[in-house]
Amino acid sequence: MFPPNISSHFQVFINMKNVSEHQMKGVEKPNIDGAIEMDSVNFTYPSRSTKEVLKGVDIKIESGKTTAFVGPSGGGKSTIVSLIQQFYTPSSGSIRIDGVPIARIEHEYYHEKVSIVAQEPVLYDCSIRDNILYGCEWATDEDMKTAAQMANAHDFVTQLDDGYETNCGERGAQLSGGQKQRIAIARALVRRPAVLILDEATSALDAHSEGEIQEALRRITGQLTVIVVAHRLSTIKDADRIYVVDNGTIVQVR
Repeated sequence: MFPPNISSHFQVFINMKNVSEHQMKGVEKPNIDGAIEMDSVNFTYPSRSTKEVLKGVDIKIESGKTTAFVGPSGGGKSTIVSLIQQFYTPSSGSIRIDGVPIARIEHEYYHEKVSIVAQEPVLYDCSIRDNILYGCEWATDEDMKTAAQMANAHDFVTQLDDGYETNCGERGAQLSGGQKQRIAIARALVRRPAVLILDEATSALDAHSEGEIQEALRRITGQLTVIVVAHRLSTIKDADRIYVVDNGTIVQVR
């Protein structure tokens, strides 16, 4: 059984209060390939209206490519991701996906197409199978296994005594940090998103576990747009494009 009253888009609903009324009125459901552009974006948090967090940010994320954002804490990396996820609205400037302003896209549909895996994944006290499929009732066991293979999780899961029926424990306590992240990535991928965001998803992992996540990223290269937010350069060594963010601006593009 799935745990009641908890959404697989937990992070989305935590931030739903920040979504403007204008965004909630989006009605379009365009085909999404995952090309994202930010043009001259400025942003100030409502609670800190005197401090400009992003200043004139221009970003181009190509469909099917891996784009990384690196830089010091507080530099603006996670704010960029929050804007892409529609948790906030830019103070000025525009954000488009495949040429369509994201505010015009129906909100739930948009979040089906843009999945996120955060630093601390939310796993539930149920089986690995149910964790991967949670909130995605239309998906089959074959879909689940395909997603797990893409996330570099299938091999370790099948080595467990109970395989996909293994209970994850409260908040995934029965699994290692790297295993939890790979299950979370599989849960994101089973929805067949156009965009996968990894927001500091490897920052708390050791080198071996981080390597397992990097292998997962190599497996999905070219199949969808991947956005990686990280502190360590080792995390984003395979990225097609790297934006260095500091003090709310793009200071370098590699």
